[in-house]
Amino acid sequence: MKPEEARFRHALDSADPSIRFYLMYGPDEAGSRALADRLGAAVGPDAERIDLTSSALKSDPARLADEAAAISLFGGKNWIRLDPATDDAVEAVQALLEAPAAGNPVAAIAGALRKDSKLVKLVQSSPAALAHLSYVPEGRNAATLVSEIGRELGLQIRNDVAGRIAAACNGDRALISRELEKMALYVDAAPDRPKPLEHEALEAVGAAMEEGDLSKLANAVFSGQPQHADDELARLASEGIEDIPVIRALARRALQLAQLRGQMAEGESIDRVMETAGRAIFWKEKPIIQGQLTRWTPDGLATALTRLAEAERQVKSPGYPGSALVEEEIMAITRFAARRR
Repeated sequence: MKPEEARFRHALDSADPSIRFYLMYGPDEAGSRALADRLGAAVGPDAERIDLTSSALKSDPARLADEAAAISLFGGKNWIRLDPATDDAVEAVQALLEAPAAGNPVAAIAGALRKDSKLVKLVQSSPAALAHLSYVPEGRNAATLVSEIGRELGLQIRNDVAGRIAAACNGDRALISRELEKMALYVDAAPDRPKPLEHEALEAVGAAMEEGDLSKLANAVFSGQPQHADDELARLASEGIEDIPVIRALARRALQLAQLRGQMAEGESIDRVMETAGRAIFWKEKPIIQGQLTRWTPDGLATALTRLAEAERQVKSPGYPGSALVEEEIMAITRFAARRR
């Protein structure tokens, strides 16, 4: 762990009184929310969370400092979650950092912010604020994340098991946490009675790892199977899986295929590409990935990534019409793959 990341996590876990404002930004919004929850836990189990938005603070910049200085009715500390955090909140955050006192810490969650974002610059220039850039974990980092979350639940997870879980959840922190909670219940693990998690448990709780993940949708979409993709979208919707994790899981698969396609463009055979991929691809999915590589071209993958990025932008826009838009984009990508037989 990098020193600046270690400092950030220590400050969160201790609710460092010298830090008034924590900014978590970047593509891994689930990771940012998990970090924010750590601050809430550090403030205290009885602490009340106050939710604010940047748009509300834009019209009332003094509110953030007021809420940070407010005393709970029961005398305890509260904490504030600002979600989403955008440049609209800059004036309010500046007022908080300049206030003579502020007892309730603020955890701000943002998606991708530009390097020249006024909010990022303000936070980085203040000794009373910290910023953390949350990346979606991949490869070894994703497996490490699985082990860390599992350890908190009392699960002892080997690297190969952790890698399988990370791949099945497409590195999504929220999904990883949910599946590990199920696994902990299954093996009767808890922090005070740690238990090993083996492949047999993953097989036994098959719905969690084989049916409850997003890899089946990615396989159906990039293999050009419209009916299967439609069925998977319906299943995920029934389980309450939101649009953003679905879009990002598909984007990660498109990026993975693009990287492997890039190796092929440099002259490597498809068999050699699959061989060198090693544990980056779960062994059961290797035949599927190989079939997708024969179906997709670099230009096609670039188009798919563009459409997925636009779908995510639409989801985050104020006038978002609903999940039907995302489903239309996903099915359009699937039909494109179906035509390339």
